[in-house]
Amino acid sequence: MTLIKSISGIRGTIGGKAGGGLTPIDIVKFTAAFGSWVVKKSQHKKIVVGRDARISGEMVNNLVIGTLQGLGIDVIDVGLSTTPTVEIAVPLENAAGGIILTASHNPKQWNALKLLNAKGEFISDADGKEVLELAENPDFDFASVDELGKVTLDHSYLQKHIDIILNLPLVDTEAIKKAGFKIAVDAVNSTGGIFVPALLKALGVDTVYELYCEPTGHFPHNPEPLPEHLTEISKLVQQKGADLGIVVDPDVDRLCFVNEDGSMFGEEYTLVAVADYVLKHTPGNTVSNLSSTRALRDVTEKAGCVYNAAAVGEVNVVTQMKATNAVIGGEGNGGIIYPELHYGRDALVGIALFLTHLAKSAKPISVLRNTYPAYFISKNKITLTPEMDIDALLLQVQDKYKNQPHSTIDGLKIEFDNQWVHLRKSNTEPIIRIYSEAESETIADNLAKKIITDIKEILKLD
Repeated sequence: MTLIKSISGIRGTIGGKAGGGLTPIDIVKFTAAFGSWVVKKSQHKKIVVGRDARISGEMVNNLVIGTLQGLGIDVIDVGLSTTPTVEIAVPLENAAGGIILTASHNPKQWNALKLLNAKGEFISDADGKEVLELAENPDFDFASVDELGKVTLDHSYLQKHIDIILNLPLVDTEAIKKAGFKIAVDAVNSTGGIFVPALLKALGVDTVYELYCEPTGHFPHNPEPLPEHLTEISKLVQQKGADLGIVVDPDVDRLCFVNEDGSMFGEEYTLVAVADYVLKHTPGNTVSNLSSTRALRDVTEKAGCVYNAAAVGEVNVVTQMKATNAVIGGEGNGGIIYPELHYGRDALVGIALFLTHLAKSAKPISVLRNTYPAYFISKNKITLTPEMDIDALLLQVQDKYKNQPHSTIDGLKIEFDNQWVHLRKSNTEPIIRIYSEAESETIADNLAKKIITDIKEILKLD
């Protein structure tokens, strides 16, 4: 059993002993900590709660809502929902915060409490530390019987989210309808099975082939939308002669596409393509994290705009986007952040913008993909001993490449013309994750091997 406490929320496997997994006791403790923090920070005793369709969702939902009521907090329960939908609902409800019950791309035995502030954005590092401190030193003040919070069920946010997307200036429903797309959808039996087909219908897509769109929580394959997990939708796209496939993760904040020939568009290129479309109509800055493809920088600079990199993590990307007034941003895992709508990864707005782009390009999706710079990312890691001073080791690697452009805002990223390598230490294991990107898979792999060899040589010297 596993329980991971971080500044953005609490994640763990269901069951086991208290403190060792996401047990009912742990759910109540951390919900009470967040609710108490909200009461201290805000005059509004109201929190929005929504969940994905995973099996444990109903149990976790009941415990969370009951605990918030016990603190005297009113709850808006939006039921089966998506992470971006809850993010939108928080400010619309004038709530003091939100809790999304989802473990994102983790397997079915996992669940989590993702915590939002009054803006509907993930809480900051400082706020997260305050919540964790409250959880470890509980001094909760629960409400008397006459002051218990009230629960309001509100299932209107599916339509509200869709309506807001349809009203965006860059979403062209007429162009999408005219294109007559035939689209296959894999929603891994979570809430994307409700939201994505509904959005496609609203966008004017008449032919939708649904694969795993029953929100049962029984994930038919690993829910992380990586190519090795998407063989069935790849076959479905080819069998049906679909124009493309759409894949989302269980809480619908990650998005990837399948080409008409069954090949992968590339999760890294979801943001690249959407940014290309947005920049053509609203030029401005872009942001992605340090481990995302260089192709976004290329597309941005081609449009005469400025690209900025942020530390890994949605909170860090959003902070950098606000600081640079970016018009589009996100992460290479298929996460689209479009500030015109809200500051959160949103697969639904990504779908609407991408389909508009594809319709107006009048190209097959594979041809559109080939208009972007081709890069390949290699992901590796090196395992060290627990007593190893990894920070000191990274400083030695930095010194070796001090004459190369490099960044230390999140581990160490070194640039070599159109290639780069990013080294990040794990917070939970004695390992260094090594991401490298180049114009070919072989070159990317060789770059990673070169850095690993450098690390081994440094360790021998030590």
